[in-house]
Amino acid sequence: MLLLPAIDIRDGRAVRLVQGDYERETAFDADPLEAALRWSSQGARALHVVDLDGARSGTPANLEHLRRIRAGLDLPIQFGGGLRDPDSVAAALEAGADRIVLGTAALADPALVEALAAEHGAKIVVGADARAGRIAVEGWEREAALSAPELIDSLAQRGVERFVYTPVEVDGTLEGPRLEGLEQVAEAAAGHGAEVIYSGGIGGLEHLRALAERAPRAISGVIVGRALYEGRFTVDEGRAALEAGHATTDH
Repeated sequence: MLLLPAIDIRDGRAVRLVQGDYERETAFDADPLEAALRWSSQGARALHVVDLDGARSGTPANLEHLRRIRAGLDLPIQFGGGLRDPDSVAAALEAGADRIVLGTAALADPALVEALAAEHGAKIVVGADARAGRIAVEGWEREAALSAPELIDSLAQRGVERFVYTPVEVDGTLEGPRLEGLEQVAEAAAGHGAEVIYSGGIGGLEHLRALAERAPRAISGVIVGRALYEGRFTVDEGRAALEAGHATTDH
């Protein structure tokens, strides 16, 4: 299971929100590149970068920071936020993203997502972010009628190979992952040969071990943000905890 440190960018800084609330923001690094370099030095094998300004406005706003991170280190970068049309997706890929995370566009225009998946293959990732079981869009400020498993099932049928699943209620809280419903999410993906990256609530190594022990096989990775920024564990320690959890499961 891959551990991806999160770098959420707002107003040019690396920040974290609590439960997706833009009014509950903590800034950790004045320069997102500093965060990227720190996670790389701690053993990160990939990064998850989110343009919070773009997610809210609908147009990418931090591609220059993506370019700087790409120029500063050689790690796969998963990038999302405000990517709702082919031009913005192409711009993010040109700026250095290895994978593109689509959120609002996935719900608003499934045919567009299908076309992008056909063109870009595994580079296209869909964010299945849920509040109270329903998909949250537009910077998590609006809920749709669709559930996360329903969205994943629908878009996996259209060729999407990878999803990021976030229970918004625990995101940024450090209270632990929400494992309820994870089986259904994983089954929806696995039924079409797709995989899921989990995000939300990780606050300690015990949470990573529990996730690794209980997560279905379709869960291929976990995104960690605030816990790393607050120094609760390092990237290397987190990776070791995930490996230990998997070893327990194997036995």
